[in-house]
Amino acid sequence: MVARPPVILRIEPMQVEDLPAVHAIEAASFDAPWPPEAYRNDLETNRLAQYLVARVGDEVAAFGGMWLMVDEGHIITFAVHPAWRRQKIGECLLLAFLGLASDRGAHEATLEVRLSNVPARRLYEKYGFRPVGLRPRYYSDNGEDALIMTTDPLAGAPMRERIARLRAAIDAAPAPSRQDDE
Repeated sequence: MVARPPVILRIEPMQVEDLPAVHAIEAASFDAPWPPEAYRNDLETNRLAQYLVARVGDEVAAFGGMWLMVDEGHIITFAVHPAWRRQKIGECLLLAFLGLASDRGAHEATLEVRLSNVPARRLYEKYGFRPVGLRPRYYSDNGEDALIMTTDPLAGAPMRERIARLRAAIDAAPAPSRQDDE
């Protein structure tokens, strides 16, 4: 058996060239993916939008998007390819968005998540998001409600300490490996 070299996880700005991989992740993750032109339009024209991808080697393993509006970083989309889940890639991407929001002067971060998406809700709770409201029939594919979640102030000591603790745990975690190639 030949040992594989460790893979490098990088969080980078999404490029138009990443859109086929992003669409594949969306199709594997969501029943009602965004139309292909939505990402392209945001990348090319929306000054409030910031999209990131998580690359493992040369492969896009996850992506997300955030709009930076006034004093809020609003995470609008977030997905990890099924072959890369449960390896802290989503956590690295979420940390990148929280850092970006903080660097841009956002007071807090917010998002909506399906009530039924318990794994995502648990991830967001781990990173300091808490429920603050409900958007009835928010999701157009099945009319499911969305839970609105927000963080405490990003610049506050509790959030800074939480993020530092979680970042240290991720730094100590093993490198990710694709789950469907074993």
